[in-house]
Amino acid sequence: MELGDGGVATADPVIRQKYTEERNKRLRAEGLGQFLKLADSAQFQYLADDPWVDHVAFNAKPPVLSNGDDIKFLVLGAGWGGLLFSVHLIEAGFNAADIRIVDVAGGFGGTWYWNRYPGLMCDTESYIYMPLLEETGYMPRFKYAYGPELREHANRIAEKWDLTDKALFRTQSRSAQWDDAAKRWIVQLVENRGPTEPKKEIKITAQYLFVASGVLDAPHIPRLPGFEQFKGQHFHTSRWNYDITGGTDTDWMLDKLKDKRVGILGTGATAVQAVPHLAKWAKHLYVFQRTPSSVDVRNQRLTDPDEWATKIAATKGWARARTENFNSWVTNEPNGENLVDDGWCHAPSYFAIWGGRGIIAPEQIPEHVATMHAYDIERAEKIRARTNEVVKDPETADKLKHWYPVWCKRPTFHDDYLPTFNQPNVTLVDTDGRGVDGLTADAVVVNSTPYPIDLLVLSTGFALAVDGGSGSPAQRTNMKISGRDGLDMDDKWVREGMGTLHGAASHSFPNLFFFGAGLAQIGVTANLTYTLDLLASHVATILAEAERRAGGDTSRVTVEPTKAGEDEWVSEIVKRANWFSAVRGCTPGYLTKEGATPANTEEQMKAARSSVWGEGIISFTEVIRAWEAEGELRGFKVESI
Repeated sequence: MELGDGGVATADPVIRQKYTEERNKRLRAEGLGQFLKLADSAQFQYLADDPWVDHVAFNAKPPVLSNGDDIKFLVLGAGWGGLLFSVHLIEAGFNAADIRIVDVAGGFGGTWYWNRYPGLMCDTESYIYMPLLEETGYMPRFKYAYGPELREHANRIAEKWDLTDKALFRTQSRSAQWDDAAKRWIVQLVENRGPTEPKKEIKITAQYLFVASGVLDAPHIPRLPGFEQFKGQHFHTSRWNYDITGGTDTDWMLDKLKDKRVGILGTGATAVQAVPHLAKWAKHLYVFQRTPSSVDVRNQRLTDPDEWATKIAATKGWARARTENFNSWVTNEPNGENLVDDGWCHAPSYFAIWGGRGIIAPEQIPEHVATMHAYDIERAEKIRARTNEVVKDPETADKLKHWYPVWCKRPTFHDDYLPTFNQPNVTLVDTDGRGVDGLTADAVVVNSTPYPIDLLVLSTGFALAVDGGSGSPAQRTNMKISGRDGLDMDDKWVREGMGTLHGAASHSFPNLFFFGAGLAQIGVTANLTYTLDLLASHVATILAEAERRAGGDTSRVTVEPTKAGEDEWVSEIVKRANWFSAVRGCTPGYLTKEGATPANTEEQMKAARSSVWGEGIISFTEVIRAWEAEGELRGFKVESI
């Protein structure tokens, strides 16, 4: 990092100008409007189908939930978040028999259930990313676990905590309405029983409701002129079609591509993993690129059992210690030996979107942004130099270089992606930031040049920002949530902006808990599992204390943030929001709602409310643990009448 006069951090003005020019190329007036809303598109309704589910087997099982059931804990979501909510409730002393889990998928795993594309792996170290490793005694096979192993682990957790028969899969949550007289949530569910049986409407009540929908779960589909006339095959990476490519979700031998010209649209984290496998099997592969990813070394390797037993997992509490050590390195507060020591730990400027110590006043924003850029220079130049070293053709290498700071687009790490472009059957089609022009019956068109293909793979990612909506847990779960006095959650959040206490609960919605709203009003890190685990434990602690206070019959206990408690938390979020000012200059992407900017002061304030905790995950953890240590449930109102 360079220091200018007076010790102020500086960044190369030529590079910053280059960043601005590249960003401006990619700005589009329609913003999020350049993507389809899946509900409005008949052509992409297949994305709502589950290609992995066995309907016959499920229909033969006894029902997990029936009309009229009254349960204590209803968890919406069977991924890491839903499993962690459930496990921490059990660890806090509640009974697994009182828990029911509902998910639209056909099994546990969340994103690891749906995503089964070739090359799929976690991008943070599996030893800290896979939850409850210490409790299950499991040793991951690889430093970065592949998709099948991650799905296996989700099932392992469910089995260990007796949750396997507590989950109702293939089921969409339609609505949840608070009944204040009964102190219950009235929840409407629809079970999809497959193409040969009618859907089943289920109405139940629950004392506590947990929304554990994922952060990146709604596929992005670009509006491409001519898509309706395209005669070739296509699918989205989140619904990989092995009937077309050959292979299976556990055997990535894509032998049906040997005579096919394949195009893949998008070059983000998914494409970086899938492209080497497509290139290995396709007759020819065209990679259509709007914005290149930064691609650092992955250094994937098998886990060494001796190292695992004697160093990594040798002491009680190793998992939390290793995770928090990682957090310290990625937020520039290094604490001891760099235990994970991977690319994340050597990207010091990434805390521009995670948060860091100190509250940034408005007049400090220019200096703060310059400091973030200065932190990034060495890393960015090293990765651009690596591209030159790996990719033999200089012109292709130049097109594969990222020209934006690391925080603007999630960095990638892979050992095989860049070498793929040295293969004679692979062509990089760079659109110079504009995206593709459209499709014809048999080709993708870029800059008026058609590229004939037989198969188009849409690796266009997921929507983090919700177009035109509140971004509330209700909208993200595609359901209507009505709280006290019939208050609609979306209406509240559209009118006031996001409002939570600790990113886990909202005033006027008793006994409802969630993981932020997207990533809002919570502390985050590159390893999102840590935040999910922290908040799941936090909520279980709150409920255990609330029911302890009630004593005796706890069937009418309610827990709800007070208005004052919520307002205080929101004010703390807003106070720290200036930390994220460097994001405003980012290349368009999900973090910036594709380049959209708040229209007025009111919208700017709402945007500030949707920030993550601005002083970083270590500070957030300290705040949460200090609050728990008080033992007062400060900011929550507990009733048992």
